[in-house]
Amino acid sequence: MPGLSRRGERMPPSPIRKLVPLAEDAKRRGVRVHHVNIGQPDIESPEEFLEALRDPGTRIVPYGHSAGLWEYRDGLVEYYARFGIRVASDEIVVTTGGSEAIIFAFLALADPGDEVIVPEPFYTNYNGFAVEAGVTLVPVTCRIEDGFRLPPLSALETRITSRTRAILICNPNNPTGYVYSREELEALRDLVVERDLFLLSDEVYREFVFDGAAAHSVLHLEGIGDRGVLLDSISKRYSVCGARLGCLVTRNRDLLSAALRLGQARLCAPTLEQKAARRALDASPEYLEQVLDEYRARRDAVFEELAGIEGVLAVKPKGAFYTVVRLPVEDAEAFARWLLTDFQVEGETVMIAPAAGFYATPGLGRDEVRIAFVRKVPEMRRAMRILKLGLQAYRGAPARAGDRAGP
Repeated sequence: MPGLSRRGERMPPSPIRKLVPLAEDAKRRGVRVHHVNIGQPDIESPEEFLEALRDPGTRIVPYGHSAGLWEYRDGLVEYYARFGIRVASDEIVVTTGGSEAIIFAFLALADPGDEVIVPEPFYTNYNGFAVEAGVTLVPVTCRIEDGFRLPPLSALETRITSRTRAILICNPNNPTGYVYSREELEALRDLVVERDLFLLSDEVYREFVFDGAAAHSVLHLEGIGDRGVLLDSISKRYSVCGARLGCLVTRNRDLLSAALRLGQARLCAPTLEQKAARRALDASPEYLEQVLDEYRARRDAVFEELAGIEGVLAVKPKGAFYTVVRLPVEDAEAFARWLLTDFQVEGETVMIAPAAGFYATPGLGRDEVRIAFVRKVPEMRRAMRILKLGLQAYRGAPARAGDRAGP
């Protein structure tokens, strides 16, 4: 039997999804699983989006422009202008999810064996995108003890080689919730300009910032010129993860041309979703305001519960809807598996995402997990209380008086 390609063999499993069979087995046994492992919100999508899907105004679903429907790109121009991001319709390439935007950027900017520097922990699927494109991710470690802030610029400079093509950041960050300061972004701008690199910025969570923080865009940076690349998605903004619609935005004409040709090879992004997303851009501002308030409440509830768990280290995030938590265990993946196979409280357990898969440096994140604030406040509280009881049982520590899972 012929073997697989090196790419096929190297393609990593998702640390977010690879424990799904264990969760499914638990459910078959009648156990309720609280999913805080994956960024799948339970918040309702805007009615404008759903109505456009119900009645798209067409009796056929045609191919669209390979760079995206013009009416949707025109709408995105207006959307970005609300955040002070000035772009033209022809500086946007609509993609099949934010995932394709990142893959297009890798494919257009790097040859096999080229390198992209990325602060870790990072969105785990960057690993898979890099394998698909033949790109090597070069990590720069951000530590939980430092609040996951960017290390000194010298740490990035020492990683630059003749094969380096870009620096990739996620702002606000998945999985840590860290929000980059304007000063950090300007320092990155200066570095990419000096060293003739690109700055790729995954800005999927721009609306979700708390406590007075501001999500600055790569395209806000004066002097970035044609080196800045904004990568985006509607998945979390409108709670439409299955719609698979994103975009790549840049002022670099060569990159736009390459991305368009890559888009032509896959014909077009989904037509109905683009029509619906165009309608969603007209949703009332109150929709996102309420969503932000809800995520803030969930975050605060999680951290109130984490404060009562002995041995846990966590940094309260100022953006997105995730946090990375250090647990008092040696192997967080083994613990996460045990929660699904051997532990329950009154017929319930919790599913968390082991964080080792969010790092490129071997050995890092083994005692960390990512928690997503994607359930309503009462369920998030209960999930954290189940986690607390699970840690006590796993470590052989007796539950203290008053410890309980819910409601």
